Amino acid sequence: MRRPRHLSPEERALWDRVAGSATPMNPEARPDPAPLAPVQKPSVVPRDPLPDFQVGQKANVHRPNDLLPGITHRLSNAPVHMDSKSFGKMKRGKLLPEARSDLHGMTMAEAHPELLAFILGSQAIGRRLVLVITGKGKDRDDGGPIPTRNGVLRHQVPQWLALPPLVQAVLQVTPAHLKHGGHGAYYVYLRRRR
Repeated sequence: MRRPRHLSPEERALWDRVAGSATPMNPEARPDPAPLAPVQKPSVVPRDPLPDFQVGQKANVHRPNDLLPGITHRLSNAPVHMDSKSFGKMKRGKLLPEARSDLHGMTMAEAHPELLAFILGSQAIGRRLVLVITGKGKDRDDGGPIPTRNGVLRHQVPQWLALPPLVQAVLQVTPAHLKHGGHGAYYVYLRRRR
C-alpha cells in the first residue's frame, strides 16, 4: 500500500487559492472536513535486558545441537502403511529379505542410480521385501561450529525413497534388524505392481 503524500506549505497555499476561486456544483453540500492529524506510532516496548554474563561462566552443555531428530527416530515414528503383523515380523528380523543392494562405500552420484535400478527392478519382478545396505558412516567431525552428520547415504537413502519415481514403489521403510545390518541398513517393503 502506498503511503499518502503530504502537501508542502507552498503546495497547500496554491491549492487553497485554486479551491477558493472554484464555484461549488452543489451549494448545499458540506465542505470537506479538516485534514486528519498524522497517526502516532505506538512506542516501542523495551526488551528485557540480557542476563549478566561472567567471564569463565559455564555454558549450558546439555542442550541438543541437532535441529532435526535422527533418521532412525523419524523412521520409527512414521505411520505404518503395511499390515501390522507383517510389520512387526519385519522389525524383529523374522521376515527374510528377498534381495539386497549394498551401497556401502559408494558416493551419492554412484548410489542414487544404483538404488533406482534396484528398487524399480525388484518391484517389476514381484519382490516385496528388499534390504538396502548403506553403512553407518564414518565419524568425520572436523571440529567446526556446525555439526556434521555421520553417514551421508544413511540419511539420503530414505529421502530418495520418499521422492518420485521411487515413492510409487515403496510401501514402508524401516531400519533393519541387527542380524541384517542394524542402523547401517534399511528394510524396504515394496508395493505390489499393478
